[in-house]
Amino acid sequence: MEGIRIDKWLWAARFFKTRALAARSCDLGRIQSNGIAAKPSREVRVGDRLRIVNEGGVFEVDVKGVSAMRGPAAVAKALYEETTESHEARQRLAIQKKALDLINPLPERRPTKKDRRRIIQFRGRG
Repeated sequence: MEGIRIDKWLWAARFFKTRALAARSCDLGRIQSNGIAAKPSREVRVGDRLRIVNEGGVFEVDVKGVSAMRGPAAVAKALYEETTESHEARQRLAIQKKALDLINPLPERRPTKKDRRRIIQFRGRG
């Protein structure tokens, strides 16, 4: 197999849960192939460098294999190799996110009716 549609490859490599999400991401310009915005029908070949933006972060990967079938995670991981710069950047972002959660934690519980009334009064709407 020489090449495969990029939306199929992204789905098979488990960057997106569905092929439709992968195609939509291509249409929105979140996928670049060798520095060029990729349409869903663009072919991916071994050796291509992809820049993928999804909910997991920004990935820069080198294509190591092509597959049209979605398989286990271990098989999907063998289809690409993430660059060290990309991996380090995602780890730095995760550390920053954890630090932000420590500074600004979520409330322990939902506001009670009394709390809600106090919030409304504080905001000046009641």
